[in-house]
Amino acid sequence: MSNVSVEQLAEVLGVGIDKLIAQLNDAGIEAASGEDAVSNDDKKKLLAHLRASHGKLENDATAPKKVTLKRKTVSELRVPGTGPRARATARTVNVEVRKRRTYVKREVVQEQIGVEYSDREEARKILEESRAERAEQEQKLQDAADKARLQREEEVRKTQEELARKEAEEKVRLESEELARQEEAQRREEDKERQREEERTRKLADEQRRREKEKGKAPTRYGRKELHVAAGTVARRRKPGLRVKPSGSGRPSEHGFSRPTEPVIREIAIPEAITVADLAKLMAVKAGELIKTLMQMGMMVTINQPLDRDTATLVVEELGHSAVSSDAKDVEQELIAEEDEAISGEEVTRPPVVTVMGHVDHGKTSLLDYIREARIAEGEAGGITQHIGAYHVETPRGIVTFLDTPGHAAFTAMRSRGAQATDIVILVVAADDGVMPQTREAIQHARAAGVPIIVAVNKIDKEDADLDRVKTELSKEEVIAEDWGGRDIFVYVSAKTGEGIDSLLDAILLQAEVLELKAVVDARARGTVIESSLDKGRGPVATLLVQQGTLNRGDMILAGQEFGRVRAMFDETGEAIESAGPSMPVVVLGLSGVPQAGDEVLAVTNERKAREAASQRQDRQRESRLARQQAANLQNLFDNMGKDEQINVNLLIRADVQGSVEALRESLTKLSNDDVQVNVVASGVGAITESDAALAQASGAIIIGFNVRADASGRKFIQENELDLHYYSVIYDAIDEVTKAINGLLGTEVKEQIVGLAEVKEVFRSSRLGAIAGCLVVEGIVKRKNPIRVLRDNVVIFEGELESLRRFKDEASEVQSGTECGIGVKQYNDVKPGDQIECFERIEVARTL
Repeated sequence: MSNVSVEQLAEVLGVGIDKLIAQLNDAGIEAASGEDAVSNDDKKKLLAHLRASHGKLENDATAPKKVTLKRKTVSELRVPGTGPRARATARTVNVEVRKRRTYVKREVVQEQIGVEYSDREEARKILEESRAERAEQEQKLQDAADKARLQREEEVRKTQEELARKEAEEKVRLESEELARQEEAQRREEDKERQREEERTRKLADEQRRREKEKGKAPTRYGRKELHVAAGTVARRRKPGLRVKPSGSGRPSEHGFSRPTEPVIREIAIPEAITVADLAKLMAVKAGELIKTLMQMGMMVTINQPLDRDTATLVVEELGHSAVSSDAKDVEQELIAEEDEAISGEEVTRPPVVTVMGHVDHGKTSLLDYIREARIAEGEAGGITQHIGAYHVETPRGIVTFLDTPGHAAFTAMRSRGAQATDIVILVVAADDGVMPQTREAIQHARAAGVPIIVAVNKIDKEDADLDRVKTELSKEEVIAEDWGGRDIFVYVSAKTGEGIDSLLDAILLQAEVLELKAVVDARARGTVIESSLDKGRGPVATLLVQQGTLNRGDMILAGQEFGRVRAMFDETGEAIESAGPSMPVVVLGLSGVPQAGDEVLAVTNERKAREAASQRQDRQRESRLARQQAANLQNLFDNMGKDEQINVNLLIRADVQGSVEALRESLTKLSNDDVQVNVVASGVGAITESDAALAQASGAIIIGFNVRADASGRKFIQENELDLHYYSVIYDAIDEVTKAINGLLGTEVKEQIVGLAEVKEVFRSSRLGAIAGCLVVEGIVKRKNPIRVLRDNVVIFEGELESLRRFKDEASEVQSGTECGIGVKQYNDVKPGDQIECFERIEVARTL
């Protein structure tokens, strides 16, 4: 052991430094301060001095031979709790560990084992026994501590399990009570509903009996009638308790229901879309019976399939009930009623709304360019109009609002909307081209909308202009000029030179005065969506035509399935405006989405009702779409039974405006036939996004961008997955290229082409060669390797191939027209004079639409 200081030794012995210094000095050890060093020999000398001072000498027999030290340590054990109250149930357990160590004097050990070298083994054995005894005692103490700890942990665990069990039992008890309360409430409600139904049934039965007294009731086509319980007899329910047999003296026991006597006719209120299960519930019939009836009517349906109103009406009447349309007053109708009440005030004269219609390239937009002194036609792709343009023009003779519609065949829906939103239709007909298909279609749209027509005969400056021809062709369409005794105004104009433009404006304003166009200005606005698109920077953009009232910036509007507050308004030149009156076209921002072209626009005061009305319209459209899709799918299933599998061409269309989307979708869908089915999996306005590309990849669709491009993420996705993407700016190109792609998918088909015809003049019989027909080739060429048919009285009696073809005695590969030859038909010997042998070949040709 190394030397220690007086201060350290005093701390170990537990005595004061001064006292220890005094004792050291008494023992003859020099020590003056606590920093002086004390060696092992000094310690032994001090110990001998202290024993001598206490009367115990080194050789004293009474001195202890060994010293036992006992040490006790106490520690804390943290036992966590369990369950929802884990923190509160955590406990602290005190663990006490006791240790005892015995030290024996070296002299004693030496006395016991001796000092000789031969006795070392005995000394080692005694030392090991001492160590084993000490280890056994320590192990006993540790086992006792572990046992105590385990017992305490087991007690804690049992306590926690008991608490958890009690909590679970309490939870189950509360849930059972709640379930019982719900069942009791449901039972009471069912009892009330059953009582109300019985009351309605009794009333209907009484009413039916009254009606049947007045006139008879004819059965349905299939003779189905629904029967009910006779009036005055109700089902008896067994009351709880003991059953008591009626005595023989009482009235005889009676069945709970009497024999059905008469049908029940229910009045079924049918909404726009209803599922099969709900319709069966309204008619009080089983869903299986309703599905069976629909199958007999040629419709395959499921219990959860929605039916449209027309289908539901047919099946209700088929089952003998009467169907009425469900016109429940909803939020949308409340808004419309409120707006109708709010439109009150003085009506003032409004500008006319004029739609310019006609065939493509007849000069509609050029005519408007001259009036507006603009150059719109040059800005359109391909020189044709592909959007509805709305223009507000101030002329010296008054204000006129013009709507310019496309003339291409694909834009039928746009022309129809333009005719419905207008007051006057200007029918532009080129003097050098006359009446064309879209001209006739424009006349039909104008007639259907009930608006007057002003015929503008354009391009009169051309040399080949023929005005009488135009009048004659229009008269065949019942559009007759005034100078020919009709009522339609004809104006001869030239969009290039401006000739006749003033006369055309005079005719428009004169017609407007005759129509007495008026509208209320001081009211909330109502109008129509002319066109809509999705702008990357501004969001949904809609071009509106205000028809009633005044639209102000900040108004809440409802446009079809979309709603929103008008954040900004612009006129056709892009200038910001604060309000727009009747007959004014305006571009608005702030809608929740892109509305459909042709949707009605309504300015409202309650934003909550506008949101609910938009949601109702979306739900109704979704239900109607699902019903149509399900019906179409089932119809396609029946149509395709027994046919070869069709080729499906999936398209995903993105365009700049909603009208172009409609035109593309309708034009491309019309390309479908028995061999190819063109499906538009998705369509919309705006840029092609990554989600669009992912949908195209999942459905294997071709992506078509019409005046739009893919964004950065969309382009990356398309390039990584090598998707088929095509950009177009002219609708002709889109339709033509899709048609070519479909033709390529059709592949080829085998067609038969007749190459020669030979007439049998005589038949020669040979035992070696069989029947040989002596023939004269009357048409084309008869070839040895081509298949043939044998015709008798122009009816095919055999089809096969030639076994031999000879010219005199020599084999020939072909025989020309006007030449005699000998023909042997393989495996056929019933050839007779007068028969015809037709030689043909099979060729593969490309299939087209």
